[in-house]
Amino acid sequence: MNCRGRVSPGTAAPEEERSCSGLNPWVFLVSVLAIKTAFVTVCLVVFFHGSYGQYKTLLENGTEWRCVPNVSAGKQEGWTCCPKGWRRFQEKCYYLSADKMSWVESEQNCTGMGSHLVVINSKAEQEFLFNWAKGVFTNAYETKYYIGLTAYKNGQWQWVDQTPYKKAAMFWKPGEPNLLFAEKCAAIHIKGNTDPNTYSNWNNVLCFTNCYRICELAVKFI
Repeated sequence: MNCRGRVSPGTAAPEEERSCSGLNPWVFLVSVLAIKTAFVTVCLVVFFHGSYGQYKTLLENGTEWRCVPNVSAGKQEGWTCCPKGWRRFQEKCYYLSADKMSWVESEQNCTGMGSHLVVINSKAEQEFLFNWAKGVFTNAYETKYYIGLTAYKNGQWQWVDQTPYKKAAMFWKPGEPNLLFAEKCAAIHIKGNTDPNTYSNWNNVLCFTNCYRICELAVKFI
């Protein structure tokens, strides 16, 4: 509402209209908000400078990502990102499926998400996957998760990413693999959520068996 200064009879009218003092707080609030908006914008531009191109690529590929600070030697050095719903361990992201497929369908599903069936390279990785998987289906008597290891092409075990098949990175159950003439796909085999065996639990199965799957892709650094 516009207000004017009151003029006593017989006095000259003021040269300028005077604003109501009630408008002053609104002018102050608008000014503060404008300054804060400009400050936040400048901070965001500076923060993402140098990594914006990679960040934009993550946004444009249609996948929703979850990023956390990447801290090295006590200092933050950018961000590490995994797709939402995946779990990070070291420099890899992992996905545990909630549905079952054959081995070929499982690998195709992982590939469709820009990943592949997991390739296990160390005891630490094996233990991480086992402990995570056994806690998902707590009431199941046994659960199997396909990994990226097969022998169905030439009878020799091969990883999907061509990682050499090393004895040091094998975690077969005692007596496995067996029946190689038929069972040519590998899976992590968990017998109940109280299964204490964190290392030797791989089992070879028929490749058309419907199992859960574990997909893997590299962590994105921005």
